[in-house]
Amino acid sequence: MSQTSDKSSIVTLINVFTVDPVNQQRLVDLLARATDDFVSHAPGFISSTLHRSVDGTKVAMYAQWRSAEDYQAMRQDPGPLPFLEEALTIAKFEPGMYEIARTFLPTGG
Repeated sequence: MSQTSDKSSIVTLINVFTVDPVNQQRLVDLLARATDDFVSHAPGFISSTLHRSVDGTKVAMYAQWRSAEDYQAMRQDPGPLPFLEEALTIAKFEPGMYEIARTFLPTGG
């Protein structure tokens, strides 16, 4: 489950891939395999969610980590590298690391 507290010290990565619609599902499958097989087992991993655009041209991954250091340590693992390398043959990658500035919840009523 995602953490959304304003006071949280977790790091959020929002990575957007631009892809030809014929390769969107292939990209989703590559990212899912990398996450299932390697990333989700790394120390400090909290959660990750894959999103696909309805027009087929984008895939976004929202991931949360305990710290930037934990994320960087995972990046040293050679396991997920072949998946990312293959993904980059079919998609353009726009990474971003964020911290939560503010969270909005339903006000009820």
